[in-house]
Amino acid sequence: MAAAEFDRNGYDGTSLSRLSRSAGISIGALTFHFAAKGELASAVEDSGRAATRRVVEGVTARGGPALDTVSALVLALGRLIETDAAVRAAARLTQERVGAGPDWCGCWLPDVKELLEQAAEQGQLDPEVDPCPVTLLTAHLVGGVVTRVRRGRGRGELPGAVTGELRELWRLIRRGIAAPTGPEMPK
Repeated sequence: MAAAEFDRNGYDGTSLSRLSRSAGISIGALTFHFAAKGELASAVEDSGRAATRRVVEGVTARGGPALDTVSALVLALGRLIETDAAVRAAARLTQERVGAGPDWCGCWLPDVKELLEQAAEQGQLDPEVDPCPVTLLTAHLVGGVVTRVRRGRGRGELPGAVTGELRELWRLIRRGIAAPTGPEMPK
């Protein structure tokens, strides 16, 4: 419940009284476990980062060509963002909250950067493509997914719609960055 509130309303827009009402517990019961809103926000951030790391580790453990792994990772992150309020809340809280833990992007973006550098070294990227701007593009794309999912929830958007959009956008990006004879994107 706390993750959904922080995702929807941000840190400043979420109060302990709102959190206790949405959870169906008293403020006393809530503050017994979390003395302050910041402690609860930190727990939500930790949960979102841990879920993200599990996905990153699961995708990267499969191995395979680096560019295919980046593609799989971007799509897996999109699905995770769409289904896990704690992940969306972690992304939001680490941007908004003074004293937040490590930035949410920091738990997946270094892996993308490393994979893109490997892809370049292995000749999977077009020789004209620098992995650094592609890493930044990926950060903006995934960050946009967080925002897009949050806004789509309020409009009754169908589950999976944003991941479908992400798949199409990544397909266009991949077409522009892959070496001319590079492998096709996994479906």
